[in-house]
Amino acid sequence: MITESEATTLKEKQRSLREGFGDSLGLRVHRAISWLQRAAQEHDDPDAAFVFLWIAFNSAYSQDIGIAYHVSEKGRFKSFLSTLLSFDQDDRVYHLVWTRFPHEIRLVLENQFVFGPFWNHQNGIEGNDDWPERLESSVKKAKLALAEKDTERVLNELFDRLYVLRNQIIHGGSTWSGAINRAQVRDGAEILGSLIPVFVELMMDHPNHPWKEPIYPVVD
Repeated sequence: MITESEATTLKEKQRSLREGFGDSLGLRVHRAISWLQRAAQEHDDPDAAFVFLWIAFNSAYSQDIGIAYHVSEKGRFKSFLSTLLSFDQDDRVYHLVWTRFPHEIRLVLENQFVFGPFWNHQNGIEGNDDWPERLESSVKKAKLALAEKDTERVLNELFDRLYVLRNQIIHGGSTWSGAINRAQVRDGAEILGSLIPVFVELMMDHPNHPWKEPIYPVVD
């Protein structure tokens, strides 16, 4: 989880560099860091931390690289992740995935309660009776990506799962601080709290990338 000290350091870096940012990058980074600072205050509430961290992530990737509205939300953030990984010459994301969180990531990927087809089946949506086979196939692909240390594929699978968790919480599909499914909330918050500050730093380190306007720009 991001600490208040880490959030402050990130804000100080933003202040030192912001004159070199275009309007779009400046707004994205400013908004994302504001939510990271708020998340850092949630020492004992992983539900709240997860929500604030996802908002920080959303602030950073929203409408990245000019993707049209018909592209899915997951399509947008997967393109964003791909862009960031291309910037990560020091392998900071790679280190977090393979050194800091390999165990937690495996647990999230194997958890049926953050697998979309499982919930589609529970809600009676046709075509999802085979969710156990699809989960098994997804986990096999993820394990292959883990074995090959394919960071982008692992992140795509991971954020697929975290997006389901995000929907559960945001759409009232879980109980605050409930006893059920605590592990994925706690692990999700820890993972996001470590990854998103790195994402924001990578953005700040690449101000010349053509960052597109966010969906909700500042309007006078």
